[in-house]
Amino acid sequence: MNRALALVGGVIVVFALFWNSASYRVEQWMQALVIQLGEPVRTVREPGLYFKIPFIQSVEYFDKRLLLYDAAPKELLTRDKQQLVVDNFSRWRIVEPLAFYTSLRTEEAAQSRLDDIIYSNVRETLGRSTLAEIVSSRRADLMKEITKASDDRLREYGIEVVDVRIKRADLPEKNEQNVFRRMSAERERQAKKFRAEGDEEARKIRSEAEKQVQIIMAEAKKKSEITRGGGEATAVQIFADAYGRDLEFFELQRTLEAYDKSITEGTKLVLSPESEFFRYFADIDGKTD
Repeated sequence: MNRALALVGGVIVVFALFWNSASYRVEQWMQALVIQLGEPVRTVREPGLYFKIPFIQSVEYFDKRLLLYDAAPKELLTRDKQQLVVDNFSRWRIVEPLAFYTSLRTEEAAQSRLDDIIYSNVRETLGRSTLAEIVSSRRADLMKEITKASDDRLREYGIEVVDVRIKRADLPEKNEQNVFRRMSAERERQAKKFRAEGDEEARKIRSEAEKQVQIIMAEAKKKSEITRGGGEATAVQIFADAYGRDLEFFELQRTLEAYDKSITEGTKLVLSPESEFFRYFADIDGKTD
């Protein structure tokens, strides 16, 4: 009985060892390369459970997801002789496990090759561009150009470069103060220019305003003189009409007005009784006895 149990246990152990050495599993996010006596014989891209020849064949696994490589910041020189510290990253993946295995084997070696090739393309492409193009106007086009050039060169290693991006493009620290001073001087120059243009425009506006004031005042004075002249002419005409209708009454009214204005309480007049001014103090006809 004990020998039978031992035999069954031995068979199970042998089967387990055979199963573990003869089977392998490829996950959804992986791809595999079957190696036989040091030579690749088969590429497995689909997930599932597979078999290999025990002790003769081995399996190398490679990630087929997008991988990220973040390069260290490096300096380069632009077309307009500006030094830049460029910090870039790339997204890549393994598309040909056989080519990858025979040329690089590991992701660490792949990252080293990525660093060399991508930085070379970044330096070459940005070196043909100005600072303004890199930081603003043509940045997206430059990144597409770098991505394509890098992908073309890395295809022979079984790598596809999906995207290359610049995280940051800064001036070296030693140049920042000089650039800041130049920018400050340029802004000050522009500010002086704008202030001078503003003062000139203000003088023009004030001169035009004063001119308009003088014109308006002259027109108003002209109209007022015309109106006053018309009023005085009308008044003279009214007085003339009234005077012409009853001369004696008009003279009486004007004399009474003169009395009212000149003879007030406490007023002393030294005049002859025969004066024309007192003629209405006599009879109603203005005659003295």
